[in-house]
Amino acid sequence: MERTKCLILGGGPAGFTAAIYASRANLSPILYEGIQPGGQLTTTTIVENFPGFPGGVDANTLMESMRAQAKSFGADVRQGTATAVDLGKRPFKVTIDAETVIEAETLIVATGAQANYLGLPSEEKYKGGGVSACATCDGFFYRKRTVAVVGGGDTACEEALYLASLAKKVYMIVRRDVFRASKAMQEKVFATPNIEVLWNCIAQEVLGDGMAVTGARLLRKDGTVFDIQIDGFFLGIGHTPASALFAPWLTLDGNGYIVTEGKSAATSVPGVFAAGDVQDSRYRQAITAAASGCMAAQDAEKYLIAQQNN
Repeated sequence: MERTKCLILGGGPAGFTAAIYASRANLSPILYEGIQPGGQLTTTTIVENFPGFPGGVDANTLMESMRAQAKSFGADVRQGTATAVDLGKRPFKVTIDAETVIEAETLIVATGAQANYLGLPSEEKYKGGGVSACATCDGFFYRKRTVAVVGGGDTACEEALYLASLAKKVYMIVRRDVFRASKAMQEKVFATPNIEVLWNCIAQEVLGDGMAVTGARLLRKDGTVFDIQIDGFFLGIGHTPASALFAPWLTLDGNGYIVTEGKSAATSVPGVFAAGDVQDSRYRQAITAAASGCMAAQDAEKYLIAQQNN
């Protein structure tokens, strides 16, 4: 059994930033990258809104740079996924890939959240080629073009309104005849002239030319099938945080996000901290994830110092 001062779960911007700060604080962190090395950011292509890259940066290149920086300061970056945890007492016990047990004096959970998709084969085919679950990340590429947003809740309305400020036209594909969104969000959508709501519709297929999205095939409730021409296909049907493993131990909100205390990364279990999209249902950006990773590492360092002084 191996022991560490700081164990970090997750290899996205939050996890690697936490590793950089924890390494510089001489915590000798061990980081396991999880099932998606690089995090959800790697599902996109060019990142144009991360500070320091005026010409944009390839998402995978950005994550490779973060990984290299963490390792340069001494972080022990490993492949593997947490499959069991025991947070009942310190040191915490975390099982990796059902076989390796790590004892950790502090734990930083940066396991992220997965965008919800429809599960269409064509949707998977065109990820990075017009299919996106983040309007803030990718909307700029669709300036003065036509896009569609799937969903009828607040998330979908927020995505549509953001895209409407950039795109020529935005279709909203809503499977019911009413929105689930708040009244205020509905009113904003209805007041935006370049948003057209397609009620009682579901997306059957994303259409493309083999490289990029060119349209979508929709099925109306009355059985009518029709195509729309679009350049981008955005999902606005929410995210699922990777928090189920921690549910028996940590306080989660109604949507499964880990609850942190005030302006900190502290969770309901002293010595356990959360960073990135697993605790952020609002912003879900690489830069905010990185910032919370910094917070988590500094909180872990201060926690360990306080334990030594007790």
